[in-house]
Amino acid sequence: MVKKNVDIVVYGAEQLCPSCVNLPSSRETFEWLEAAVSRKFPNQEFQISYVDIYNPPEDEVRKEFAQRVVNEDMFYPVVLIEDEVVGEGNPRLKTIFATMEKYGYREEASS
Repeated sequence: MVKKNVDIVVYGAEQLCPSCVNLPSSRETFEWLEAAVSRKFPNQEFQISYVDIYNPPEDEVRKEFAQRVVNEDMFYPVVLIEDEVVGEGNPRLKTIFATMEKYGYREEASS
């Protein structure tokens, strides 16, 4: 049983980060991650959102973290689950899934 619907936030930019030349764009990573999490944990709700680090929303917390990504030259996309950084540059599904399992998500066998 899921303890709480986790909030996944992907921070990125339209242009690739200088160190991430051969990787997918932040937006592509966001879409890939959303699909992968939905397949891994079907029928288990979660929220996923994308924040452009150069054009963040008015939400103060997201705006501050977007500024931090820029100021600290973090490799983006940066993936947060419940405000914990779980991936940077080329996020690993294994790490993201393990973090979600800490919140009670369970893999369901596909029928």
